[in-house]
Amino acid sequence: MTPQTDMGGGRILVVEDDPDIRELITAQLAREPQAVEAVGSIADLRAALAGEAADVLILDLNLPDGDGIDVCRQLRSEGYQGAIMMVTARDAPIDRVLGLELGADDYLTKPFEPRELLARVRNLLRRSRVIDEARPRSARLARFGPWRLDLNQRRLIGAKDRLVMLSSAEYRLLSRFIEAPNRVLSREELLPERSATVAFDRSIDIQISRLRTKLASEAGGSDLILTVRSEGYVLPGPVHFE
Repeated sequence: MTPQTDMGGGRILVVEDDPDIRELITAQLAREPQAVEAVGSIADLRAALAGEAADVLILDLNLPDGDGIDVCRQLRSEGYQGAIMMVTARDAPIDRVLGLELGADDYLTKPFEPRELLARVRNLLRRSRVIDEARPRSARLARFGPWRLDLNQRRLIGAKDRLVMLSSAEYRLLSRFIEAPNRVLSREELLPERSATVAFDRSIDIQISRLRTKLASEAGGSDLILTVRSEGYVLPGPVHFE
């Protein structure tokens, strides 16, 4: 593990088995106000997270003791709330989609421009700060309409404790709505990791449609996500965190 100076403001954890790339990433992040640590295996990642949570996890996929995709899925199922950026040589669209579906917040392919990495990390930290301000870190549930959203298990809870499972993409989408109720969110705000193409990408419409169908399965759950023509989508009404 390579500790860097902690100047406050959060923690970034780099998981990369290639020492040259690990050094490149940590050097690029060294001037940021966050503490930066780097490890080279899943076992070291687990040890690093056991003592303190990370605000941003930069995760390689081809690790000596396992696959980063599986790590991402496990961390999300365990309730890990920090941002995850996958940095990998896997550049096939299916890998990118799978990574994002399983809980990654961003996906960067190697080789990458170090300044792009830095810009993406800053973006994730900004989003993390917005989330912290809108949602207490200790919150486990968000109540809205007839639903409760389990923030750790990433599932909806309806009347009589009926459970509705969400995909990772649906959970991320719903999380952005409950963090900013009564505010119109553009496509770019809902899917910042695809900001360059999201204006022409119809997959968000499919995701919204699937999410609406699940929300409408509970009495009073229709019209929880409204379309604002030419602007985006909005979740009206109060959201309470517990």
